[in-house]
Amino acid sequence: MIAGMIEDLGPNTLWVFLGLTCILGGAAAYASGRALALTWRPFWMAPAYALALAAAVRFLHYALFEEPLLSAPLFAADFLVLVAVTSVSFKTTRAAQMRTQYGFMRG
Repeated sequence: MIAGMIEDLGPNTLWVFLGLTCILGGAAAYASGRALALTWRPFWMAPAYALALAAAVRFLHYALFEEPLLSAPLFAADFLVLVAVTSVSFKTTRAAQMRTQYGFMRG
């Protein structure tokens, strides 16, 4: 079902997804996760930020490349990529903070 929907979108859909969602949205997700960690915010905020980013990226897909705006599978794909990047960014930044803050605990 999803494969058929992607084929209906056009031949450049993969490149648009990689460029817009993975690169542009991924950079924004990385910055969001890092900012959340640097300000000592809780981890549960990371998926909320990724949800807002996914809505913005889906709008860019719609506005720039005439893809469907209200497509649940495409929104889910955007969200999953962005929440993964946000989470990894948050966790790596928080680990670096902990190493710096609590360096005396090293073995």
